[in-house]
Formats: sequence, C-alpha cells, structure tokens
Amino acid sequence: MAGLGIRLEADDRMILNGAGVHFLTGAQIRLTNRADFLFGRQIMRPEEANTPARLIYYALQTAYVGTAEERKAALAEATLHITAFIQETTSESARGLLADALREATEGQFYRALKIARRIVRHEDAVLQDAGGL
Repeated sequence: MAGLGIRLEADDRMILNGAGVHFLTGAQIRLTNRADFLFGRQIMRPEEANTPARLIYYALQTAYVGTAEERKAALAEATLHITAFIQETTSESARGLLADALREATEGQFYRALKIARRIVRHEDAVLQDAGGL
C-alpha cells in the first residue's frame, strides 16, 4: 500500500488536519491520502511561543494545520510578526529567510514556510545565546 509511514512512540503527539492526537501507546501509521500534519518536535505548544521567531513559527503552524478561519487569522499574525522581525533585525541572512517564509506562506505553502521558520528560530537561539555570553 502506498503512502507515508510514520512510527510514533507512546506519549508522542500529532496534529492531523487540525485535530490533536495523543498516542497512549506506540503506533505505526500510514497516511494514504494528502493530509496536513505535524508530529513530535515539529509541534510548538502555545506557551513555547515566547520570542519573536517562535511567535512566527507558532502562527505559521496554526496556519498550516488549523481550520480555514484559523488559517486566515494566523497568516495575518505571521505577516505582522515577520514584518516586525525584518524591521528589527540587523542580519541580512535573517531578513532573506523571513522574506522567503512570508512568500511561501502567502502562496499557501505553509509547510515550506515552517521549515524556514525553524531556521529563524535556530538563528535567534544562537544570537540570544551569544548575547547571554557577553
């Protein structure tokens, strides 16, 4: 049978087409149709969205796996956060990544935008770590 196979451990979490799934036991699943999903470390909980880059990631995550109504509001929120980050950062590479993430999101390519947002989170973590080491 064709499709995407995923192995999940007990206590793993998944968001599948907007529905939260908590695995009480380990499972191996196969998605046989197109679905919007995130699992494991890809999922950011609301309380983790506590920095500018994480706010962007969380908004894009909501746009990706949320309902049509949530998607529209989340895209507007992501656009606001991305625009603010672009204005505030001094990093040209970060500006480029942010512009790419915004372009992908506005074209409806939310998973691609999320992948870029992960890079922004790593960039922000490195900058904050370096600043703390002064």
